[in-house]
Amino acid sequence: MARTPTARFLTRTPPIAAFTMLLLAAAAHATTYNPPIRMSHGVEYMSGGIGSDEAQLMRTVEPRWPASFEFAMAEGQRADFAANVKVTVRKDNGEVVLDQVLSGGPIMVVRLDPGRYTVEAAFDGKVLSRQILVNAGSSTHSVFEWPAGAGVSTASTQ
Repeated sequence: MARTPTARFLTRTPPIAAFTMLLLAAAAHATTYNPPIRMSHGVEYMSGGIGSDEAQLMRTVEPRWPASFEFAMAEGQRADFAANVKVTVRKDNGEVVLDQVLSGGPIMVVRLDPGRYTVEAAFDGKVLSRQILVNAGSSTHSVFEWPAGAGVSTASTQ
């Protein structure tokens, strides 16, 4: 008995639909947003980490950058990540290499030359400062954590 066009369509549709759904799911999984690399005063930086996929991406690239900063706001026994932090980095001689760049998330990586730097992070008008030492061939990590109630621009990695 010959199959009608409708019968052929119905027998082929489930595998085609399943394959199409599999392709769409794989494409959605593979399209994790890669934050852009930006430049200030000749220094490259990248910031992001909003959402679990982007946070994982930032954690993966972090060791490849000479300096990384993490921004958080204390909330009781835990901390929420802070975004929209203004970051300024100065060399030991006072020369500004990042000038109030706005973080696009709770993690920022910066391609700094070896040396001593002062990093200032401003969140909701409150400035935290850290002295860092960048050594050739290694990465340094600094955490900036504001007390509870310091601001409202927080981001979750959930």
